[in-house]
Order: sequence, then C-alpha cells, then structure tokens
Amino acid sequence: MKNDSLVIMAGGASSRMKRSLSGADLEDKVLSVAKNLHKSLIPLDDEGRPLLYFLLKNALNSGIRTVYLVTSKDNEAFHNFVSQLQQKKAINGLEVKFAIQHVPAGREKPLGTADALQQCLEQHKNLLKEKFSVCNGDNLYGVDAFKMLSEERAPSNALVAYDGLALGHPEEKIAKFALLDFTKDHILTDIIEKPNSQELNGYKKRHDRLWVSMNIFNLEGEIIYPFLVDCPLDPIRNEKELPMAIKMMMERFPQSILCFPCSERIPDLTSATDISSFFK
Repeated sequence: MKNDSLVIMAGGASSRMKRSLSGADLEDKVLSVAKNLHKSLIPLDDEGRPLLYFLLKNALNSGIRTVYLVTSKDNEAFHNFVSQLQQKKAINGLEVKFAIQHVPAGREKPLGTADALQQCLEQHKNLLKEKFSVCNGDNLYGVDAFKMLSEERAPSNALVAYDGLALGHPEEKIAKFALLDFTKDHILTDIIEKPNSQELNGYKKRHDRLWVSMNIFNLEGEIIYPFLVDCPLDPIRNEKELPMAIKMMMERFPQSILCFPCSERIPDLTSATDISSFFK
C-alpha cells in the first residue's frame, strides 16, 4: 500500500486568528492577507513566504509525493499560490491535488477536521484503499515527523506524540492541548482532551513528561473512514473533531495505533502574536 501521500487540512475559517487581529501591529500587506485569506497563506518571512510553503517543502523533503490540500470552496488564493510554486519549480516532485470542504446547509462554518478528512476521502476515493498522513494546515511539522509516519510498520496507524516542553509554547497554551496516553510499547491507549487537574496529576504519575498531540497522524483510509462518518459533534465547538474519530477507532480496535515520541519546536498560527514570532 502506498504511504507517500499527505492530507493537509486548510478548510477552516481561521476564526481565532481573525478575532485576534484587532489592534495587531502588523504590516498592511500581512494584515490584509490575515483578514481575508486562510492563515496558512499569511506572509511570514522577508521573502513573503507563508506557512504553507514551508509545510510543503518539509513534506517533499521527507519523501511525500502527493499532497491533498483540503480548502473551502473559495480557494482561488490556494490555487494561485500552488501554481506560482510550480512555475518557479519550487516543489518539483510534489503533486498537489485539491479537495473542497463544503459547509452543510444551515451552518456558517465548516463542520470540523473529521468532516474535512471525510470529504477528502469521498472526493479522492483512492485514499480509501491507501495509507496516508494527515495534518493541520496551521502547524509547521518537521521533516522527521513526516518520515516517521510514512514508515512501513505494524500497527500501520500512528501519530506523533510531542514533548510539551519542547514545542516552544507557553505553559498555559500547552495545557489546552490533548494529552496522549500510551503503553511502554508506545501503543496509544487514550487521548485526553483539555485535561482537568485530576487528569493532569494522574498523567504525570504515568509519564515523565507531558506528551501532547499536534494533530498529525498516519492512517489507513479503509479503517478510519467509518469513524469519520459516525464521529459525533463536539458539545462545545459543535464540530466533528478528528481526534474523537481517532479515539473511537482506538476503542474499537485496541492495539491499532502507534505513538512516535518526538521532541522538537512546532511553530503554529493561532493568533496575531504568532505571526511576528513564528521563526523566533
């Protein structure tokens, strides 16, 4: 089975980023993009290159050969950006295909990350018979993480467990991430979303550090698909979240998901303050 494909989820509304822009000290061009386009297209360095550029380059350098970019239906900016990279031969060897995350009738925002992946699999049915990696479009994952996930192994489903202290985020931000519980053999046993103090204390007794999820996985399409379809709405966010679908799969098929411990900084784009500090 092929294992050199990556699904990048960039169909969200970037709501938190847009809410944080009021009063932000940003250049006019950067502010305009942040207000009007997906945050993965915000210029970040002196050459005006966005997070998506660096994410695609890391994927390519890891051995990924096909990227499925999940966007909203208003994705002209994504098409233009990818076309420019192709014309410059900046991503030679990498094929980029698009999938649209359509918003259901009666909603103003997309239905969440589980829905994004479900719609991608339904639009590119070859993925239902393949292994592939999947990640957020607003985190810059390293080459090594993609390489680890792409390896042939048993079990075939996997995710990266990041050392919370190495991520480069404030403690209050790390505390909001999901904790990953796993055995000595690195088999996933639980995903603890937004742990309370009791859960946090219990976790610290089982592990020497906080291992957190940054939503980067390797999955078999045929196995995960039913759980994407059946994934319930999160009661707070009112969205279908991919970690919940992963957890449902883990509970139905114990011993089926491997954790790869990893210690590295993962820059992300959550709010306006992250833009200027992205490479610091």
